[in-house]
Amino acid sequence: MDNPEPSLRVLIADDHPLFRLGLRAGLEGEGLAVVAEAQDGKEALEKTLALNPEAVLLDLRMPGMDGLECTRLLRKAGYPGLIALLTTYQEPALVREAFLAGADAYFSKELSAPELKRRLLRVAQGEEKLKPPDLPNLTMREEEVLRLLAQGLSVKEMAKVLGLSPDTVKDHLESLYGKLLARNRVEALEKARSLGFLAKK
Repeated sequence: MDNPEPSLRVLIADDHPLFRLGLRAGLEGEGLAVVAEAQDGKEALEKTLALNPEAVLLDLRMPGMDGLECTRLLRKAGYPGLIALLTTYQEPALVREAFLAGADAYFSKELSAPELKRRLLRVAQGEEKLKPPDLPNLTMREEEVLRLLAQGLSVKEMAKVLGLSPDTVKDHLESLYGKLLARNRVEALEKARSLGFLAKK
């Protein structure tokens, strides 16, 4: 007799009801059991800890508590199951943030239900793992300078905001440009946006 195909008990969290409806129908059509739905991270956190599904599918961007924060809190609470973030955002910095938060997978919302099921089972069976992308490691100060740079502040204005001397700000800018392989402000911002450093909250 053939072995039954492996399945998963799944919770879906997304703030768009139509997307949840479609995803639920697709996954149930593939034989997965959707045990609950949530419209934001807070509800997903509460229902996951109460129902203990084997897998949680979280939208990356939700009002209130987003998927990243929900992932962090689930892991902090000791949730052992599979956590997959579903998103339209593919910037490397967000993938790394998902990895650091404790996510097991980072999937595009455009995956078909059969492909999503296949990928989820691969992750559950240890055949596929989320790997952090190779990115420049910016210091906290460099990230602060980058955000002020994106706001269009001058070196003097940044120095005033950060309580540093203009020369120190210039040192941080030089280091930032070097890590981003940029020659100037425009190139630095373009590279930072493409990597997702300015997409983070």
